[in-house]
Amino acid sequence: MPIKASELILNPDGSVYHLNLRPENIANTIITVGDPDRVASVTKHFDHISFSTHKREFHTQTGEYKGKPITVISTGIGTDNIDIVFNELDALVNINLEKREVKSELTSLDIIRIGTSGSIQEHIPINSFLVSEYAAGFDSLLHFYDSEHVQFFEISNALKRQTNWFEKKSDPYVVRSSKRLFDHIVSEQTVSGFTATNVGFYGPQGRILRLAIQDNDLNDKLASFNFDGLTITNLEMETAGIYGISNLLGHNALSMNAIIANRATGEFSENPKQIVDDLIVYTLHKILDLD
Repeated sequence: MPIKASELILNPDGSVYHLNLRPENIANTIITVGDPDRVASVTKHFDHISFSTHKREFHTQTGEYKGKPITVISTGIGTDNIDIVFNELDALVNINLEKREVKSELTSLDIIRIGTSGSIQEHIPINSFLVSEYAAGFDSLLHFYDSEHVQFFEISNALKRQTNWFEKKSDPYVVRSSKRLFDHIVSEQTVSGFTATNVGFYGPQGRILRLAIQDNDLNDKLASFNFDGLTITNLEMETAGIYGISNLLGHNALSMNAIIANRATGEFSENPKQIVDDLIVYTLHKILDLD
């Protein structure tokens, strides 16, 4: 049965509603960035750019890096945007948009996030590259989907116990990166991590300006969490949503984090743009020979 127009919304030119993209506009290897301005920071390294568009915060450029086709797209901030971007990217490759039917043969995309993050462990310094092996989502996105088969409940239950998790907050979920991408991209230049994905930048990450927060000790509790040697390393706002939706849709996803702050020591990078640029070059080099 065709997918209803109210569920799969298309623009007059046949492109998907939010991203303004058609199937021929994207490659099977995709880099996501939060900041729309960061798209050009990636594609400046390309041999050429064959396609470019933007709508709202979603800026997309497709081209080639040393002969490898790659699409770079900005998601904006937060897992609510991840829900939009990843469902529409999947629709571009796995739904016949003209017939509004799921294809019989499905395509698996390789999707790598390049973003900034703050460490909560003293031993993970600013200006380092952190690759998220696992992620804990403090939003509720994954609970709106039939997703229990991709979650690690022993870890999330331990997290709730050890932090005395406030019952009125969303139930944390734990998901994992693509093992294939993780094994390919980690090296002596990277730190492997367990990333906490927050629903905000200030209170949800323990920052206090004028508003009191519910648990002043939450970051310390997260930093001391330990499940069979697995510790939470850093905070950001998209990775768990990326891993959850990608796992459900059958795509490979990995999150690369430029550590520009250390919340434990109070340090902030003196040149965050440079560390992000360095991470972009590292990531492009590593995915060049990705099978």
